[in-house]
Amino acid sequence: MNRDIYVHTWPCSYYLELEKRWVPGKLLLTSCSVRFMTDKTGGFLVDFPLANIVEIKKEASHFIFGAVTILEKDHVKHWFSSLQPSRNVVFHVIEHFWREVLLSQPGAAGGASSSPVTKGKQLTGLMACSQKRLEDAARVLHFQGEQLDSIASGLDRMASDLDVADRLLTELESPSWWPFSFKFWKMPSDTELREGSSMASSKALGKEGVVIRIPVIFQRTESHVKPGRLTILVSGLEIHDSDSSLIHRFEREDVDDIKVHTCYEVSIRQRFIGKPDIAFHLISARMPEAIPILEMQFSKKIKFLEDAMMLRSPGASSPAEKSHSVWPAAAGLMDCVRPRESSSESQEGGPLQLQTREPLISEEDTQELRQILGRLKGLALEAKAELERQDEALDGIATAVDQTTLTIDKHTRRVRKLT
Repeated sequence: MNRDIYVHTWPCSYYLELEKRWVPGKLLLTSCSVRFMTDKTGGFLVDFPLANIVEIKKEASHFIFGAVTILEKDHVKHWFSSLQPSRNVVFHVIEHFWREVLLSQPGAAGGASSSPVTKGKQLTGLMACSQKRLEDAARVLHFQGEQLDSIASGLDRMASDLDVADRLLTELESPSWWPFSFKFWKMPSDTELREGSSMASSKALGKEGVVIRIPVIFQRTESHVKPGRLTILVSGLEIHDSDSSLIHRFEREDVDDIKVHTCYEVSIRQRFIGKPDIAFHLISARMPEAIPILEMQFSKKIKFLEDAMMLRSPGASSPAEKSHSVWPAAAGLMDCVRPRESSSESQEGGPLQLQTREPLISEEDTQELRQILGRLKGLALEAKAELERQDEALDGIATAVDQTTLTIDKHTRRVRKLT
């Protein structure tokens, strides 16, 4: 039990049906189970998986005291009351994790009787997770390239506007009585230029790069908790409620710090001077999928707290840690697959046992691993090519910015001479 990751704990009371009394203690929620630990003995009175839950309701004990009731498949009903900070907070968080378990693991209830997962399946799952992380990184890299292209096109428009300004200044600098003064060629009006630039900018802003969307339980105060959705964009973060209404949008440069409390709990803050900060506390069963992306986009602003750092330690064996550290776990599985000469030699007929032992990785798993590795290689080559293209684009942007700065300084001096 020491290795279980507790999503949250709440002080509460549990009703003992046999003794007809309430027992004070703590309600503990993990990613796959619900438990109740008494304050007096420290033992668990209740411990059942989330997949066994049939219904979660908000009811009243003796028509007065608010409570959360959980009904299991065997028609056992559990009553939890005196919940802190509030009944709504506990209800929304437990309901969220219960729904995610039902959606992601429909066969979790029969996990005890199901066949064990082989090493080949574990390794295949880890490699598939690595492929998903690389696909997310490639998606972010692609939208970053689009932003660089938009910047380059904006610099081109700025250069054309500076050419028009140069002609206007040349006309102003020529005296009206000078016989060699010239008229401009017919140029588009300023309004047309502005309309064109605004249309281009609106098209650029319309390409919002959605990296990932996950359901979350968000809270701004201790008792204000609502279900919603977190959307990670290339340009920032968005938090929506259950009705898809935008609650708040964090631009990428507006995020001041991100704290990772556990693999399921994250807080995002935007600081202000002279007024309260904007902060959101997010809890989600799918937060392990979003944390690597947040770490990649906000590498200088994200901070892993002590509990989160413990999850990233090599000794942990939780599913969330496996999603963060794919390659060390894969290396461990490969060590298990390699035949151990010392143990085989110590047994009688060791070489014969190695020949007759069933392979830990089947031919089907090997073929699937080969396909995943091929896709990983292709993604890596495409990412390398895109990075090289973006390096060239950055060099061109830097040159264009320097040229534009010199031109603006030159035009500024000419304008000052005219005034």
